[in-house]
Amino acid sequence: MIIRIGTSEINGTFHRQGEAIASFLKPKYRVETIPMTGSSVGSALGLHKGDLEFGFSASNWVGRALRGEDPFVEAISLRMAAPANVGPMFFVVRADSDLFNVNDMVGRRVAVNYSDSGMFQHTKSIFEILGISFADFDPVYIGFEEGAEKLKAGEIDAQWQCPIPNPIMTNLSNGLEVRVLEYQPGQLEKVIEEGIFYRKAVMPQGSFRGVDKETSQVGVLNVIATHERVDRDKVEDFVTTMIEKAKELGKIQELFRGLNDLFTEIRDNGRSPIEPSGVILHEGALEAYRKAGLLE
Repeated sequence: MIIRIGTSEINGTFHRQGEAIASFLKPKYRVETIPMTGSSVGSALGLHKGDLEFGFSASNWVGRALRGEDPFVEAISLRMAAPANVGPMFFVVRADSDLFNVNDMVGRRVAVNYSDSGMFQHTKSIFEILGISFADFDPVYIGFEEGAEKLKAGEIDAQWQCPIPNPIMTNLSNGLEVRVLEYQPGQLEKVIEEGIFYRKAVMPQGSFRGVDKETSQVGVLNVIATHERVDRDKVEDFVTTMIEKAKELGKIQELFRGLNDLFTEIRDNGRSPIEPSGVILHEGALEAYRKAGLLE
C-alpha cells in the first residue's frame, strides 16, 4: 500500500516533517513525500485530485479549501488528520540595516515569497490587520533560497521567513550577520487577537546566529489534512503512528518538538484545537484519538 504526503519545497519545513513521519510508516507502507507548488494550497489541490492521501497545510488554508473560497475554485472535502507544529514566522534583515520593526518596511523592497504560496498569504493577513497596504512597500515575489541570496547581495531590504528551524535560514545566518524585526507595542497582540489562526510564538535567544535576545513573533498552527475518501484504516494508522511516535519525532526533527504538547491540548480541550474553520476530523483520525485516550 502507498501513502503519498504533500509537502513544501525540498528542505522546506513541511518536507522535512513529512520525511520524518515517513521514516516511521515505511515498515508498513510505501511512502512518498511530494513537494507541492504553493505548499498548503498545492496539497489541498492534490488531495482533491486524488494524487495524495495526506497534505501539510497552514491551518488558515483548510477552511478556505473546504468552502471553495479564493484561491480555490470549488469546494474540497478535506478532513483533519493531525497537528504538525506551531512555528514562528518572521522578517529578517541584515544586521547593519536601518530597519528595526515591521513598520520600518514601508517604502522598502521586501521578499514575501511566491504569490501563490501559503507563506505569502500570511504576509497579506498580517499587514491587513496592521493597516499596512502592499502599495506601501515594494513586494518581491521569490522563494526562500533566492530571497536569502538577494538579502546577502543587498538587493532587498527584508525577507519573510518560514518557521525555524529551517536550513535556508540557518545557512543565511551562518553566512551573513542578520537581525529579526520586532513588532511595535500592541501590534503582535492585535495580530493574534484578530487573526484566529495565529498564536504567540517565542524565538529563544540563540535560535540562530543573530537572535541575541528572546523575541516574540507570530506563530501559525500547521496541520496535516486528508480527504474524506481516503481509507479509514490508512488514516487511523497514520495518526496512531504520530501519536505513538510523537516524542521520537521530536528527537529526529526539531520542528516536532512541541508535537506531544499539541496532542495534550486535544486531550485537554477536545476536538476544537484540531478542527479549524469547521474542517472536521476524518473518521479514521477520530478513532485513533479515541483509542489513544485523547478523545472520548
